[in-house]
Amino acid sequence: MFPNIEMRHLHAVVVLAEEMNFTRAAHRLNISQPALSKQLAELEEQYGLYLFNREKGRLFELTEAGQIFVEEAGAALSHAERAIQLARATQAGCERVLMVGHSPHCDQSWISTVVAIRLPLYPRLRIRLMGQFPVELVRSVVVGELNLALVTAPLLNTDVTAVPFAQSPLYAALPENHPAAKEEYLDLQDLAEDDWILFPKRLHPIVYHAIMDVARRDGIRPKCTHDAVTSEQAVQLVSEQVGVAIVTKPNAVAFRIKNVALKPFSDKSLWFKTYVIMRKNDDSRLTNQFVRSFLRKYAALPPSAVQMELSLSA
Repeated sequence: MFPNIEMRHLHAVVVLAEEMNFTRAAHRLNISQPALSKQLAELEEQYGLYLFNREKGRLFELTEAGQIFVEEAGAALSHAERAIQLARATQAGCERVLMVGHSPHCDQSWISTVVAIRLPLYPRLRIRLMGQFPVELVRSVVVGELNLALVTAPLLNTDVTAVPFAQSPLYAALPENHPAAKEEYLDLQDLAEDDWILFPKRLHPIVYHAIMDVARRDGIRPKCTHDAVTSEQAVQLVSEQVGVAIVTKPNAVAFRIKNVALKPFSDKSLWFKTYVIMRKNDDSRLTNQFVRSFLRKYAALPPSAVQMELSLSA
């Protein structure tokens, strides 16, 4: 533990890593550029670190040590923010706060279920929702920033317990005058001649790789691919004739944009489960009861299977 390190130093490095520019980072931090440079120099010198590669005095990438530092510094800042929020909630009279993560593509009915849950043992329970992408959600659960999360097609690991509660296909968003728009279900081959709009690999790796695997299997070489971070962006690009989008079900059925048709894929390789995940070693009675209550609402698995999947506290 380094008692002399200050949160402002952590914040400065995280913002600098995001901007890769001293002027822009200093503006965000509301300090002068020389002050920011001094903070970075002090931190690197005090702990013998080299966080950024420079070229002619300019930053151009994080070192490997810098990447680890920024990742952990971000987690430390999140923990500090959560500590303040939980303390404020307790001071305001809330008995407990449960941090629940969800992705931007989350079905609104899942969120409605979460906020509607009432646990007799926790009458003043407060739910705090946090939106993140699947990779971030799993990490946030593992490091304790979230108590649980609802994640479609997550990269699972041995540090989490994951129970599926829903399964749905990917959807194609395509112009209404597209030759395949009249079909009830689509194959990826129906889109072989189009430009594709996809979720970026870094944000939704399992979905991205599944699409590309099916394309290779069917002998499809995508003409051109565009990134869209959310389904809203993807469908909007379709309406502007940029290409056809491949999106998840919840937002696909929620959006009704003029001149855009939404069709599910029939190929089971393009169907994905959504899980409720929690830390493997989380023996919190509150978290376990909440997860069990949520799963009962959906009844995706029989009670015996849910009981086996979750290590429920007494």
